[in-house]
Amino acid sequence: MTQHDIDDEETEDVPEWADRVNATVAGEVRRRRKEMRWSAQDLADECERLGHPIPRNVIANMESGRRASLPLVDVMVLAAALRTYPICLIFPVGYTDQTQELPFQDLVPTRTALRHFTADKRISGHDPGMLRDFDTHTRLTATALTALAENDDTDEAITAKYELRHLRRRIRERGATPPHLPHTLHDVDVDMHDTDHDPEPGIPADTSPEERL
Repeated sequence: MTQHDIDDEETEDVPEWADRVNATVAGEVRRRRKEMRWSAQDLADECERLGHPIPRNVIANMESGRRASLPLVDVMVLAAALRTYPICLIFPVGYTDQTQELPFQDLVPTRTALRHFTADKRISGHDPGMLRDFDTHTRLTATALTALAENDDTDEAITAKYELRHLRRRIRERGATPPHLPHTLHDVDVDMHDTDHDPEPGIPADTSPEERL
């Protein structure tokens, strides 16, 4: 086999992969629609109600494989109309055992592909953006609120608030906006400009989080 033949085979795999992704979504739209006992017109009406019309004939062509492309915005609206999530149409765990994440790649369990897509499962060299910082923020916020509800002066609450303060500073330094804070934790952001350096001016480096707050 020549290199030209190999290149031709690899090139041919790209539309096949794209067709498989579209077919998976279309199959799930049809399965879910049938599960809800809706006609294609019922689904079209719901899409229109949501503000992004997808005509009945377009839905029928998609489900039958006659529609070559499937825009992301359509997937988002179809999922909402069908009372499910876009990711469940793309990676239908429990209905498709394996899937191909990208062209030229081996099949993997559908749940693994879903976790990669949502950044729930780390891929070496991939940047998860703010997802993990925001997950940590949620955890620290819950810890602080729970501790405060039990005892306003607990070490656990003070430590969580201290970690929240520095996490929020790091998020801002990366050009992002931290999540909203409950009113009871408003003091976490108080005097942020005075805590832009670690250790803080006039405070020894070995000062505990409790003493810093």
